[in-house]
Amino acid sequence: MVNTCRPTFRKAERLCSKKRIDGLFSGGRSLSAYPLRAIYVRQTEGNAPVEVLVSVPKRHFKHAVDRNRLKRLVREAYRLNKQTLLEHLDEGHLSLAFVWTSNELADYKTVESKIRNLLQRISESLETEPKSIQSSTGENLET
Repeated sequence: MVNTCRPTFRKAERLCSKKRIDGLFSGGRSLSAYPLRAIYVRQTEGNAPVEVLVSVPKRHFKHAVDRNRLKRLVREAYRLNKQTLLEHLDEGHLSLAFVWTSNELADYKTVESKIRNLLQRISESLETEPKSIQSSTGENLET
């Protein structure tokens, strides 16, 4: 049962599969809204409609405290705004990665506006692109 009044970010929504992560970075589409980059690809199978990965590179932030803070901000902004994406994803599954590209910390307001922008643009591209779905092995399947 899905709770519509309080958005959540459950374990099933986290992208953990090495095979899916490799497929995402090798054949995914990319959008940028500085300081974030979103990479996404449709999948044939998944635990949730959208599985998300958040990455903040160690080369940008040497202290784990800073990396963890940014990851928390990105996850929270996604959690509160994911409904935009779910409304436009009719069938199939989507793997999505957010990668931090800046060397500077940002406040929540900035992160949330960039996440909203990216989710809106991904939703629009999902509506316009043909429904080619990538299998977990990396091959494209036309539906």
